[in-house]
Amino acid sequence: MLENSPLQELERRERALKIINSRVKEDRSNLYDLTGLSGGFPVKEEDISLLETYAGPAIFEEKLQPLGLKHLGGEKVLALNRTSSGILAAILVLVKPGGQVVHFLPKLPTHPSIPRSIELVRGDYVEFTDPDEFEVGKKTDLVIITGSTMDHQVISEGDFLKIIEASKSQDVPVMVDDASGARLRTILYNQPRAIDMGADLVITSTDKLMDGPRGGLMSGKTELIDLIKSKAHQFGLEAQPPLIAGMVGALENFKPDRILESRSKKQELYQALQEDFSVEKTPTGVMLLPENMIEELESRGVETPLDPSVVAGILAMILLREYSIITIPAVGMPGASPTIRIDMASRDAERLDVEYIHQAFIGSFSLLEEIVDDEQKCKTVLFG
Repeated sequence: MLENSPLQELERRERALKIINSRVKEDRSNLYDLTGLSGGFPVKEEDISLLETYAGPAIFEEKLQPLGLKHLGGEKVLALNRTSSGILAAILVLVKPGGQVVHFLPKLPTHPSIPRSIELVRGDYVEFTDPDEFEVGKKTDLVIITGSTMDHQVISEGDFLKIIEASKSQDVPVMVDDASGARLRTILYNQPRAIDMGADLVITSTDKLMDGPRGGLMSGKTELIDLIKSKAHQFGLEAQPPLIAGMVGALENFKPDRILESRSKKQELYQALQEDFSVEKTPTGVMLLPENMIEELESRGVETPLDPSVVAGILAMILLREYSIITIPAVGMPGASPTIRIDMASRDAERLDVEYIHQAFIGSFSLLEEIVDDEQKCKTVLFG
């Protein structure tokens, strides 16, 4: 039975990585990572000899401080091995057993790391998408704001400030999950940094819309950062020296030009794809929602018992296998968004013309149409 269980998601990811492995061995230039999460590892040659257990943190944590504070604001920054690790560490510090976490995000679904972390401390989780309904209670230990969702739905500045004000009126600390929002909100929407709007903590992903390694960079008040850093070290959630060195390089090299330039490219792609598919715009590209894939299949007289998220995974694997295009439903961790998103701010997008992506969608959807009612063929596509 095909389902979007964590185990099958992991199996699908491993299959995708095998395909990617074979393509890279042939020629990396024929692989196109359009996730917006491709990241990179910009470590200088002279830094390699310093990637040691103790010398590394001594050097690179010091270099990270001014760069991280410039990017995020705040008093002190902390490097973690993933954004999810930082969210977990903060919740372990700030949420008491039985305490409540109130989460505001512009649109569901939430990133699974948030409710999963709260479950570990046996906390109560409440989420809101309407600022007029948002409220905190006596048991609220922490408010979390998502600056930009997994599908790049961006919170408005007005809603952001309204949630901050409501939380501060009850003396509840606010943490902002600004994984991609630290760049989307500030560069494309001209919003202030989260800390500058009153947040106590903010965390971003150093591989999202920037050329850094997959890691989490947190900033905030020194007292809070020190508590979270202590907890992170207790559970092995802190970033290791090579990761911190990569973050330093990414922040040194970061320029917003590619994000700004993606706006015209996304418009061109949207105009091409919307003739054939019900695609929607994102700040830096386009996306095809799982439910819209089902509607497109039905319009072609094809029905499937499969869950829309599974169908999205199949289409993503076809895009990878047949056209060497990497999208999140093919390679994402368990719980990642099933939306197929093409991010024109990705480095590899510079090497692709819009017509190639357009034809890749047409060809992949035709193949999906042929197999989606045959579970065995779908399993072969997903798992090999």
